[in-house]
Amino acid sequence: MFLQKDEAFQLLADFGSPLYVYSEGILRERCGELLEAFEGRIKPSFSAKANSNLHLLRIIREEGIGADAVSPGEIFILERAGFESGEIFYICNNASEEELRFAIDRDILVSVDSLSQLETFGRINRGGSVALRINPGVGAGHCDKVVTAGCGTKFGIDPACCGEAKKIIAKYELKLIGINQHIGSLFLDAGPYVKAAGILLSIVLKHFPGLDFVDFGGGFGVPYKEGERRLDFGALRDGLFPLMDSFVERYDNKYVHFKCEPGRYIAAECGLLLGTVNAVKESFGKRYVGTDLGFNVLMRRVLYNSYHEARLLRRGAAVQRSAVLADVVGDICESGDVIAESRPVGDARKGDVIAVENAGAYGYSMASNYNSRMRPAEVLMTQRGEFKLIRAADTLESLLANF
Repeated sequence: MFLQKDEAFQLLADFGSPLYVYSEGILRERCGELLEAFEGRIKPSFSAKANSNLHLLRIIREEGIGADAVSPGEIFILERAGFESGEIFYICNNASEEELRFAIDRDILVSVDSLSQLETFGRINRGGSVALRINPGVGAGHCDKVVTAGCGTKFGIDPACCGEAKKIIAKYELKLIGINQHIGSLFLDAGPYVKAAGILLSIVLKHFPGLDFVDFGGGFGVPYKEGERRLDFGALRDGLFPLMDSFVERYDNKYVHFKCEPGRYIAAECGLLLGTVNAVKESFGKRYVGTDLGFNVLMRRVLYNSYHEARLLRRGAAVQRSAVLADVVGDICESGDVIAESRPVGDARKGDVIAVENAGAYGYSMASNYNSRMRPAEVLMTQRGEFKLIRAADTLESLLANF
């Protein structure tokens, strides 16, 4: 945890509970790690869906990372964060004609996800540049809901349809400049990613000459559990670089470049979610630590059965160890509202603080006003150790903003 205990209590006093806190130092560190790991041979782009806070996006851009968007809203926010059209890649899924025009009008490159969408794109943007998302048939991820390639997923064009895609491209005089894929979210084993990259490169060699780039996609994981190993970038390089070298040797465009989309890896570990213990109870032999961290604040556990380390903090005293396991639960009116299940969090008391780690990716970006609860504030811990409000908390009045 990058915060001191006293800092956590003071932040909640200053900005309210619950609260998202981000470390600028860790965010910049992860950006630097990626750039160094790929030695300039693979260009990383941050997936804004992981965390779309304007201030964090500005930092990521300062570090030399590009951006991927999946909606007009993300394009809008990225533009406000300073990203130029050429730095944004619009990777949409089942987008409407209006959404496609939103990107086209801004000269932002679009990756289409189906033959149907390619047909629509060609009809409204004859002669334009486009990219294709291919399903390589290999998927990986921490949950079935986030495996985005292979059999049974809605994403990408079946390689068997490449011939038909080329016909549509010719029909509308489109310029195909890139191919991309995405196998899923949160892998820690380089094997599936390298395998999918090899398949994608073989598809490009067979069907698509003259591309400007190939995008291997993302899903780079981080360890959410104590003791869990980190993604081995050495193994990733050892697997990818020979494939890339062999591909370039045989490919017609020797200046083709490569991209990837490691959204979670950049943002997850820089984020901490703080909440307050409001009740502790025993019920039918089970212990519950009741907090204000409902799944409107952090949805990952109820949506994906995801794991986050949850630490109990106490002002002025140490938390006593306890052999009794407890469920850390939120304040949403559903039984699935659980942050951490059967954990040895200690002798929790009302007024203690719960710190949920690795909450920087798919935390606030998935938050909602369910149960008419307010989304929390977001605070940045700068490299100087100062704390800066980077998004205010919702208010009761903001619940009425669009009525």
